[in-house]
Amino acid sequence: MSVSEAASYLGVSAETLRRWDRNGKLVAIRRPDSKRRYYALQDLAAFHLDYARAETRPDSRASVFVAAIGDIEQNDRLRDPQREAHRAVREHFADSSEAAMLVIPVGCGKTGLISVLPFGISAGRVLVIAPNLTIRDGIAEALDIASTECFWTKTRVLSNFQQGPHMAVLDGKDANLHDCAESDFVVTNIQQLASSADRWLPQFPPDFFDMIIVDEGHHSAAESWRKTLRRFPSAKVVSLTATPFRTDRQELPGEIVYRYSFARAMLMGYIKQIRSRSAAPSELYFTVTGEDKRYTFDEVLALSEEAWFRKSVALSPECNRHIVEASIAECNQMRQRTGTHHQIIASACSIDHARQVRSIYQECGYRAEAISSDLDPDKQERILRRLRDHDIDCIVQVQMLGEGFDHPALSVAAIFRPYRSLAPYIQFVGRVMRVIHQNNADHPDNRGVIVSHVGLNNEQRWTDFRELDLDDQDLVRAWTEGENGEARDGENDGGGEPRRFDQLPLVDSEIISHFLDRTYLDPSDDRVLDEILSHEIIPGVTLESVVGDREAFRAALIERQQQQEPEPTYASIPVSPQRRRQEARRRLAERSQSVAARLLVDLGLGANGRQLSKAAGKGHQPNRQAAIALVHERVNDFIGIDPGMRGDISGDQAAAALEQLDLLADEIVAEYEPILKGDS
Repeated sequence: MSVSEAASYLGVSAETLRRWDRNGKLVAIRRPDSKRRYYALQDLAAFHLDYARAETRPDSRASVFVAAIGDIEQNDRLRDPQREAHRAVREHFADSSEAAMLVIPVGCGKTGLISVLPFGISAGRVLVIAPNLTIRDGIAEALDIASTECFWTKTRVLSNFQQGPHMAVLDGKDANLHDCAESDFVVTNIQQLASSADRWLPQFPPDFFDMIIVDEGHHSAAESWRKTLRRFPSAKVVSLTATPFRTDRQELPGEIVYRYSFARAMLMGYIKQIRSRSAAPSELYFTVTGEDKRYTFDEVLALSEEAWFRKSVALSPECNRHIVEASIAECNQMRQRTGTHHQIIASACSIDHARQVRSIYQECGYRAEAISSDLDPDKQERILRRLRDHDIDCIVQVQMLGEGFDHPALSVAAIFRPYRSLAPYIQFVGRVMRVIHQNNADHPDNRGVIVSHVGLNNEQRWTDFRELDLDDQDLVRAWTEGENGEARDGENDGGGEPRRFDQLPLVDSEIISHFLDRTYLDPSDDRVLDEILSHEIIPGVTLESVVGDREAFRAALIERQQQQEPEPTYASIPVSPQRRRQEARRRLAERSQSVAARLLVDLGLGANGRQLSKAAGKGHQPNRQAAIALVHERVNDFIGIDPGMRGDISGDQAAAALEQLDLLADEIVAEYEPILKGDS
C-alpha cells in the first residue's frame, strides 16, 4: 500500500506518516504532537475497507433508530420538553438539512432528550459530543443498556434491547475504531475528539455519523467544534443549550427549532423557582486620597455603571460582609422551614478574593471552602466531597462548578463579583436551579435565591435573563446571532494572576437600609400570568378555562407567594474575637504567598530561578520560596515580633499587617531591584 493510499484511508496528509520497515510497509504513525501513539496500518486500513463494504452491502443491519419502535410521543414518563423537542427536530429535518438548536434550561432532562432524539430521525450512527468529562460520563451512563441508570429502561422508551442501541465511549484508554463501527452511539468530549493531536477525528470517514448531538451547544462556535462539524458535512446536527449566545458575539450554528422557557420549567417543578435579593445601602462611604466621600442609594445605583466602582464594591470586605450575612439569613430560613441542609455557592473575582469571602463566612460561623482550577486536583476533590457530604455550608468558587455540576442542595447563589455578560451569569445561577424534589413546583425546598449587592450592577443581568426568557423568539434569535451580546470588559476574568488589593478606593462603611427583591415568576408580569394560566390542569383543560376573574386570581397568587416566601430577617452577625483572629492570621499567610508571586512579577523574575535567593542571601532556594521568606520577614518586622511568634499575635495585628501587605512587597521590590539590575 502506498503512502498516498494510506493517507487517504486515514484522512491525514502523507507527511504525517512515518516509520517504514525494510519491506516498504508502513507499520506505525507518529502524530504531529510528538506523542508516541502508534496505530497499526493493517488494522486501520482493514477497518476502513470493512466499513466501506458494509455501508454498500444490501444485507447490512438497519439502523436501530429506524428499526426500533420507541415509545416517545405518548410516553407520560417523558417530560414535556423531551417529547416536544423530539417532535420539533423530526419536523425540522423532514424538509431541511440546516443544523437545529434546542434551548432547554438546566435540570429539564437534556440527557434524556439526547437519548430519544435519534429515534425516527437518524438513519445511522449518532455522535454525542460533550464539553467536559463530567457531562460525557453522565450521558454515557444514561445510554448504557446494561446500567441501572439507562434512560430507555427507566422511562420504558424501549422494551427490547436485543438489537441495541449499543454505545461506545472514546476515553483515550481502551477504545478503538471497531468499537465505534459496531455501536449506534459514540459518546465523547470535545477535547478527546478534536484535540491538536488529532487522535480520533481524522480516522472517521466523512459519512460515518448520520447525526451529531452537541451538548452545551453555545460552545459550538469554537474552532474545535467547527472542525468536527466540517468533518461530517452530511450529518444532521442538533445542539442543546440553556444559553443560546456567546460573550464573544460569535454566531452559533443552527436554527432555533424549539425553546422551553425557564418560567415554564419552574411552573412544572423541573427546576427551582428563583428570586433575586440585592443589598441596597442608604449611605455608602469611601475614603479617596484622604478625603471621605458619602454616596446615597441613588448615587450608588448611578455609579454602579462604572467599572472602577463595581470593582471597588466587589473587593470591599464591608460590602462582602453584607452579602455574606444576607445569604446566611436566606439559607438559615430555608433550613428551618423543612430541616433540609441547604447550602450556598458563591462566585468571586479571583482566588485571593475567594479566600477573603471564605474567611468572612468562617467568621460568621458558616463552614466554607474556596475552590479554583489552580488548586491541586486532589484538594479540589476533597473539597467537593465535603460539599456533597454536607460537611461544609458554603463553597466559594472562581470559574468552576459550571456545566454538568449537579448538587441540588445548593439553593443560595451569593454573587460577590460583577457580571458584565449574560451567559456566565445564567450558568452560575443555574447551579441553584436543580430541584431537590422532582416535579413538585410547590415544595418549599424547591426554591432558590440569588443574593448580591446593588453596587455590583447585577440587577441588569437579572432583568436581561427574564426578558430573554419571557420575550418572543425574535429577541432570543437576536441574542443567538450576537446582536445584543456584551463583550467582556476585563473585570470578570477571575484568573490566578496575582493582584493588588490597595489600588482602588474600597468601601469604609455602609448602612444597608433595604433589599431589592424580585421574583422570577412575578404574577404582576402579564407574561408570567399568561404562562401560569396556560398550564394544563388535566389533559386538554387549561387553568385559564376554569379561572373566572383574571385580576382576582393575580391578587391571590401574589398573596400566596408572599406567604410562601416571607422576607428573612436580616441582621448583622456578631463575630467572636477568636474567629476573627484565626481567619485574619490564615488570610495573612495565604495573601503573603500571593503577594510574593506578584513581587516576582514586578521584579521580572521566574518562580524557579535563583537570582533573588542569591541577592537576599537565601541560599539556593527558588525565587518563589525566597520571596515568601522575605515577605514573612517584612510582616514580622511590621508587627514587631520574632520568627515563630505568629501564634501569639492579636486579630488587630494580623488585620493591620494584611492591609499593608502590598506596600510591604513594594518595599522589597524597591530594595532588591537595583541589586538585581546591577548583577545583570
